Amino acid sequence: MAATRKAHSTKPLRTATPNTSSGILYLAFELGWNEWKLAFTTGPGASPRLRTIGGRNVQALMQEIAKAKKRFQLAGDAPVHSCYEAGRDGFWLHRYLVSHGIVNVVVDSSSIEVKRRGRRRKTDSLDAGKLLSMLIRWQQGERDVWSVVQVPGVADEDRRQLHRDLLELKAERTQHSNRIKGLLAGCGLSVASITAEFPDVLAQLRTWDDQPAPAELQQRLLREHERWRLVDRQIKDLESERRRRICHSSDAVVAKVRQLIRLRGIGANSAWLYVMEFFGWRRIGQSQATGRLGWLDADAVPVGRQRPRARHQ
Repeated sequence: MAATRKAHSTKPLRTATPNTSSGILYLAFELGWNEWKLAFTTGPGASPRLRTIGGRNVQALMQEIAKAKKRFQLAGDAPVHSCYEAGRDGFWLHRYLVSHGIVNVVVDSSSIEVKRRGRRRKTDSLDAGKLLSMLIRWQQGERDVWSVVQVPGVADEDRRQLHRDLLELKAERTQHSNRIKGLLAGCGLSVASITAEFPDVLAQLRTWDDQPAPAELQQRLLREHERWRLVDRQIKDLESERRRRICHSSDAVVAKVRQLIRLRGIGANSAWLYVMEFFGWRRIGQSQATGRLGWLDADAVPVGRQRPRARHQ
């Protein structure tokens, strides 16, 4: 009996063995302005490691990746696969991760599957965990779990600034115009449109009792019109810059804009938008272009001709 106990006592202790189920460290981000939530795991069966770091603190991020590799007993050079939802943070983080050898995907948030039955808890840990599990499924070949955003190059992304700023400025100009018209409507006045001559028009407007608009209201309208004029001038400057590039730029991407403008029914606005957002850098086929733009299809007829109407059988 004693010998048996002795033999049992000298049995070597079991030691933890490294996790070799995948050899890959998976990382999902939940990006906030002040904080980033990080979720790590090595596979479907491993309990995720959740950590929080300061927003945009890439030094802390790399430290947490190194700690996670130690926690899951992975080699220091083990591959890392990560993901985050497209949003305010743009693509700089993707470029940073790729530059450090991390395989990253940027996910279209509207494509992420959500359970419709029952109330869905909206917490950082739940969202990070869901992204983590979907990342593993996507890496294992389930390509329909979400849609991956195509990341533009730095130059391609920079080319989009002009027309996006132009669109925002036009919307802002409309807001100023509507605000001026709304203020005028408050005292029974109206104008057909807002132009640079609005101050002269305002001075001639009369209310129902043949009185000019109240003095404080006039001052407010003139201040609002000054903001309208500033935005209007910026719009004209951008449109002038776009015309100059279309006419004189040797950029191959702008050359595609000139090609599109030659087609009937496509002006400078549409041609610039189509090239800078789609044809200039995205990898799309003809069927995808048809769905996105709606002005081509597989059996497109020549420009200027009408498609024959289908006969009812």
